[in-house]
Parts: sequence; structure tokens; C-alpha cells
Amino acid sequence: MKLSVVVITKDEEAAIGRCLDSVRWADEIVVLDSGSTDRTVEIAREHGARVEVSADWPGFGPQKNRALALAGGEWVLSLDADEWVPEDLAAEIRAAIAAPDGHVGFELPRSSSFCGREMRHSGWWPDHILRLFRRDAARFSEDIVHERVLLDGRVGRLTRPLRHESFVSLHEVVDKMNRYSTAGAQMRVMRGKGGSVGAAVARGLWAFVRTYVLRAGFLDGREGFVLAVANAEGTYYRYLKAWLARRGRGS
Repeated sequence: MKLSVVVITKDEEAAIGRCLDSVRWADEIVVLDSGSTDRTVEIAREHGARVEVSADWPGFGPQKNRALALAGGEWVLSLDADEWVPEDLAAEIRAAIAAPDGHVGFELPRSSSFCGREMRHSGWWPDHILRLFRRDAARFSEDIVHERVLLDGRVGRLTRPLRHESFVSLHEVVDKMNRYSTAGAQMRVMRGKGGSVGAAVARGLWAFVRTYVLRAGFLDGREGFVLAVANAEGTYYRYLKAWLARRGRGS
């Protein structure tokens, strides 16, 4: 069975090399870039990827569907640029697609780091994500953020973790929180939903409690507290921006 690895990128020169190095064993690597201004495209080509460039950015779901349409393999492994596949997971992936036992997709456990610390709680572990699937049985949702794989058929689970360096610095945390809360607010408005100051505060507080208390983020030390605050802020701003957008004040 032929395996295609697909990655979407935008200004990922710091991470893309490690990602692509970890999947050199795949039959095909496809990178769909959305206008990087750094060396992302050059590095991807140096690492053997077939690189295509899109003229616009329609959101994560639509962009990943574009990348999926470029893949030629029967099986697809979808990765983010800040993820990589250790050797033990690579062996498990090859074995799974060689003998899928009726499964058309597989969830992978993902081990993520936050500001230099590997997170073992906070809702980040085990983080089972559907990333390996038959191309003819799957597509991505059209969500512009927090997209998901829509699969027709049985889903299995692998055991070896995918590695993920989520955030290296607080600057990245704040930048992503701002971008994702804006996109999340846009999705709420498009679905006819709004927000309010009260909802923003209540949802933000609940996000903190869920991450830090219910999901034992306090066991992840100071980074667990920072993550819980970041989740709370992102949720607060998502509802607040939706409220402002519905009032015609922008987000």
C-alpha cells in the first residue's frame, strides 16, 4: 500500500525540516504552502517533498482538503509542521497499513510539549487524534479552525505516540490564541451564534477550571497553570469577539 504524507504550511522554516525528515520513509510527501515569506518552501523541497503553493488561505479544513486532493497514495498520514514521527511509530504505521484488519483509519496518541515541558495532564495526554486514513474514505470538515477528519468506516488505534512541539515561547502562545479566537468567533457568527460579556467570562472561567482542576493541569507545574490561563483567555476572547462582531464592531 502506498502512503502519502500531507502537510500544510505557512512560515514554518524552524520546524518543517524535522517533520519531513521523520517521514522520509513514506512513498510520497506533499506540502501545500499558503504563501510563506521565509525558507519553508525551499527547505521542504530540499527534504524531498513535492511542494504546491495556494494563492489564498480559506481556513484549516478547506486547505487540508486541498492537500488531501493532491495525495496519490491509498493511505494518507496528515501532519502539522510542528509534529514528527519517531521510528517506533513509523514501524507501527507501516505495519497497520500493510494489514489494516478492516480499519480505514487509525487514531494516534500525541505527546505534546508546551514552552519546553512535555505535558502529561491538562487534557493533552493521551491526545488521540485521527491522522492516518484511507484517502478514499476520508475528508476534513470545512471548519476554518479546529477542523476534524470525517471518516466512513472502522477506526483503530495505534500505541506509539506522535510527537508535537506545540509552543516554544509565550509569544507563540499569545499569537496563536489571538488568531484562533478570531477564527472561532467567525465560525460562531457564520453559524448564527453570537456571544456576550457574561458568556465570555463564564466560558473563560470554565475553560480554566476544566484544564487546571478537572484535567489535573496542576500536575504539569507552572506550565500547566500558564496553559490553563491561555485556554481561558482564548475562550473568553472567542465569545467576546463574536459578541462584538454581531454588533458590527469587528473582532
